This record gives sequence, structure tokens and C-alpha cells, in this order.
Amino acid sequence: MGIGNGSTSDSRHVSHKEIRDETTPLLPIKAEEEGIHELNGASFSGAVFNLSTTIVGAGIMALPASIKMLGIIPGILMIILVAFLTEASIDILVRCSHQGKITSYGWLMGETFGQWGRIALQASVVINNIGMMIVYMIIVGDVLSGTSTSGVHHRGIFEGWFGPHLWNSRPIVLLATTLFVFAPLVSFKRLDSLRYTSALSVALAVVFVVITAGIAIVRLIEGIVEIPKLFPELDGINSIWELFTAVPVLVTAYICHYNVHSIDNELEDRTQTKPIVQTSLALCSSVYIATSFFAYLLFGEGTLADVLANFDSNLHIPFSSVFNDVVRVSYVVHIMLVFPIVFFALRLNLDGLLFPTARHISRDNRRFTIITVSLLAVIYLAAIFIPSIWDAFQFTGATAAVLIGFIFPAMIILRDPYEIATKRDKILAVTMIVLAVLSNSVALYSDALNIIFHRKEEA
Repeated sequence: MGIGNGSTSDSRHVSHKEIRDETTPLLPIKAEEEGIHELNGASFSGAVFNLSTTIVGAGIMALPASIKMLGIIPGILMIILVAFLTEASIDILVRCSHQGKITSYGWLMGETFGQWGRIALQASVVINNIGMMIVYMIIVGDVLSGTSTSGVHHRGIFEGWFGPHLWNSRPIVLLATTLFVFAPLVSFKRLDSLRYTSALSVALAVVFVVITAGIAIVRLIEGIVEIPKLFPELDGINSIWELFTAVPVLVTAYICHYNVHSIDNELEDRTQTKPIVQTSLALCSSVYIATSFFAYLLFGEGTLADVLANFDSNLHIPFSSVFNDVVRVSYVVHIMLVFPIVFFALRLNLDGLLFPTARHISRDNRRFTIITVSLLAVIYLAAIFIPSIWDAFQFTGATAAVLIGFIFPAMIILRDPYEIATKRDKILAVTMIVLAVLSNSVALYSDALNIIFHRKEEA
């Protein structure tokens, strides 16, 4: 499957040309015949770090609360199960793409379901990722500049260190972050160019795990840690419902499918894609399990929905405030480094929606610059002026994520455009659809109840 070989490149060129002649109005075929061989050469480790960074975003902070609801054993088993289902769904996409010599998720959806399939996928990625970008920027603002909720002000890191000033207010801090951190990082046209920042991002997630584990072990030795529950406590309908609300967080914890093709395209040897995916999922599963276990062990039943908020209080250990600041700083830098990885897919799919038949965006500097600047401006303004926009993205994001990660791959294998699906594949496809629909329904209902409840409290 290597693409450095001349005869393979020629046959691919012919194959892509035939597809373009038949379906030009439908499919976003851009870079495939414009020299995609120029993009190869990405390393195995770089691909692993880029995919891992795509996976481990802000959602890592919500996992300990899910473990608290489910209990340690069911929670960890659920993390492992979803990792296996994610590997299966990505394997479906990669096998179909390699069989049809297809180089993008949108193109695969277009080949399988026509123009509207491509549009559905690209719209889902745009909705999911722009929501994530806005949430990331809001988190950066909250951690660095502080936030006020229900009349209570939570000081940011800069405010705690230097006191309140104009220069460390939310608009100025986020503007500086956008101009001096995000803008340079999102200017790269190859995903592999971000391999070092992705490695640092994964390392910072590990730093969080190590600090949390260290504090939990110290408190365990001192005998001031609650014994965590191994299984959920069921004492009525409400407790059963709470178990279901933990499922959506776990189901969407591994969504990374929108970047798989970009990583695959940049590899010298595309047969490495499967071991890269497996290595990345194993790494992320280890981080998820360790984070969930040690954070729940540390905070017990006091574990909050966003465990980062637990690090805004006294940890009852020496240098508690120092550890709190280290955790929060490492987390916010981690988020900053995740941002360009997710932005890469957002820009690519938005361009595919707006200019489906134009040449690849990496070959058009003017279009690349306009879309990049426009997206950064929209994300910044949304994070500053409408921070409550996350309410809307709780609905759209939950739906878009399960479509991208499970429903679309399952639909592709059930349609089986290249006749490569096995009976096991189709059973897995049905399982993924059932899990995704159940998860999404629970998430939507739970989010609706939470929003109604919070608005009643504010009134």
C-alpha cells in the first residue's frame, strides 16, 4: 500500500481520474491527484502522538465523575470496551479507504452514500469541532483569568498570582493566546508538523496522572482516603438513571476519526495505520484508566463533574496550592496544544463543505489564510461574548460525535461498498449503532434537564 512506488502512483492517478470524471459534482476530490505522495514520510511515533492528542482533549476531566457513578470495575471495563469499539470503527474506515484508494472520510462517505453522505459527515465534523474549539478557549479563559458562576468568583491563575488587572482580564488573555499560541500552531499545513507539540500534550496529560496518583498514594498511606466503591449503589430509579448519564462521556471519549485519514495520508507505509491506531488507543486507555482511578481515589464521592474544579481547593497536603497551580497550568497548556490538532480537521472539513470541487486547501494560500483567520475570529468572539453557547453545543456536539465515531462507520460497513465486510463486522456495526443511539438519547435528555434546572436556580 506504499505510495512512493511509481507504478502504484500511476494506477492510483488513473483510478482517481476515473472517479472524478464520474462524480465530480458529488465528491470532494482535491489532493488525491495533486501529488499526495509529497505528504508522505510521517513517523510512527509522530502519528501516535497526533492521534493520541486528538483523543485526549478536555473530556479527560469528566471521566473520574463517570467512574464515581459506575463504580471502579464497571467504569474501567466500559473504558476498555469503548476503546475496542473505537478500534473496530476506525478499522472499518481504514480498510474501506485502502480498498477504494480513498484518502478522506468525506470522500468515503460520498462514495458510499453520495453527495448528502459527504455533506452529513463534513457538517458533523464542523459542528463537533467548532464547539470543542470554543469550549477549549472558554476553559483557557476560566483557568487563566477566572470565572464567576452563581455569584461566586473563582480566581484564575494570573489573578491569583498578580491580582486583578486589565492585562490579565479574559478578553486580553484570550486575544494574546489566540495571536501568539493558536495562530502559529494552526498555520501548519501538515498534521505531522505538530508531532512535537502533540508529544508535549500527551506528556502533560501524563504529568496530571502522575501528580494525581502521587497525592492519592500519600493520602492513602496517611489513612485519609475513602475506600472507593467497586460497583454502583442502586437504591431506586434515580440511581439507575445516573448510571446511564455516565455512559455518553465514556462513549465519546475516543472520538478521533476525523483525523485518521490525514494521519494515514502522511505515512510512508500505510500498513502502519492499524498498529498506530492500536498503540494510540492503548496509550489513551492507560491514561484514562489511571486518571479516573486515582482522581476518584483522591476525591472520593466529592469528585466533581469537572475534576479540575477539585484542584481549586485545599488538598490537605504540604504545598497544596503549588500542586493545584501545577495541575491547572499543565492542563491549560495541554488544551492549548490539543487545539491545533482539532482545528486541522475543522478547517479541512469546512473547506470541503464550502468548496467541494476546488483544489486542496493546502495548495491555495489565499483560501487557507482566509478560512483560518475567519475560524479563529469566530471562535474567539464566541468564547468572549457568548460563553453560554456551550449549552447549545451540548446538544449538537453529543449528536455529531456519535455520528462521526460510530453511526457513520457502522452505516458504511452495513452498506459494504467494497464487499469486504465479515459477519463479525456487521454484528459490531449493529452494536455500535445501538450503543450510539442509546448514549445520545440519554445525553440529550440529561443535558436538557440540567439546563432547565440551572435556569430555574438562576431565576
